[in-house]
Amino acid sequence: MTHNLSGVLLVEDDEGDALLVRESLREAGLVDEDVTWCRTLADGVDALADRPSCVLLDLGLPDASGLEALHRVVAEAPGTTPVIVLTGRHDRTGVDAVAAGAQDYLVKDDLTPELLDRTIRYAVQRRQAQVTEVQLREERLLAAENARLEKGLLPRALLRTDFVTCASHYRPGRARAVLGGDFFDVVELPDGRVRAVIGDVMGHGPDEAALGVHLRVGWRALVLADVPDDELLLTLAQLLDAESPGGIFVTVCDVTLHPDHTLEIRVAGHPPPLRAVAGVPSYLDVTFGPPLGIREVDARPGWPVTRSELAPGSALLLYTDGLLDAYRTVRSRSSVGLEELLEAATAAFASAESPDELLASIVERAPTQVVDDTAMVVLSVGERGS
Repeated sequence: MTHNLSGVLLVEDDEGDALLVRESLREAGLVDEDVTWCRTLADGVDALADRPSCVLLDLGLPDASGLEALHRVVAEAPGTTPVIVLTGRHDRTGVDAVAAGAQDYLVKDDLTPELLDRTIRYAVQRRQAQVTEVQLREERLLAAENARLEKGLLPRALLRTDFVTCASHYRPGRARAVLGGDFFDVVELPDGRVRAVIGDVMGHGPDEAALGVHLRVGWRALVLADVPDDELLLTLAQLLDAESPGGIFVTVCDVTLHPDHTLEIRVAGHPPPLRAVAGVPSYLDVTFGPPLGIREVDARPGWPVTRSELAPGSALLLYTDGLLDAYRTVRSRSSVGLEELLEAATAAFASAESPDELLASIVERAPTQVVDDTAMVVLSVGERGS
């Protein structure tokens, strides 16, 4: 029965035919209050604002003729509202109407309450199925477009030798997002140095994601232009100032690995990296500087440098605080997730057989689901080849 419909719009100028249709609808279970009757196309188009469940449309109206009325109603009707054409002839009019966008057609002389009820219900179901199919197709196209976009915006490590290998994990926090505000990059220079960066733009919207891309591309450009290491973060802070309206902070961990395995790290408000020696990870004791975006600090010449070593067989894990959020537990109110992450990383380094498996294991071991933007990079160091 049609009693579960929100309403039927009848566009019919002939009073006798309108009476016949309304009586059939009444016998099919639809009360008079659920039927809106309009005599002209203009009034029918205005009535579409009430979002009827179905439109019954006569093609012979005072202000429209032939398929003109159908084209107008189909164009103006809400997406899930089907249009059923009413015709007085057994000819190709109904078939042509279906080809022009109607869900179905009925010949008035053949109209019965049962036929009208069944035709409306089937038309509503078919229209809803069509809309769902279009939405699914659009979702698939959007997913494919997002995958191509992500492939273009996320970096590919620029490594020239097997001195360092790297694996990465990236997950935006926003639903259906392509990118988040986190960014990373890895570049090996002609002189043998390997440069790496990981950063986190404060916030989670599309503007922050775009800013993260700007900073990542800017960092790579500065590295390839051989800007001195102690000037790079200062220049990146100037880029942030130029690209953002102000009040946005960005944490960064900037790494330089020299051919002799010495390591230089500059940390701008970012969580400390993990270094794994013989498969056992521990946090590097780094000197922290403030995040980018604090202009009083950005004016100073450089950020503090932590010097260490990354011997062959060792690995360096860089990450953003979205991972720490997933590891923050009620074990200790003062915990920020560092102890829990170290514990999980120790188990992951002991069991993982590849860098990709290592990163996947760390994500899977998190006690809560990762909801913030999250980026991870692991750099594995071998012997310097030729």
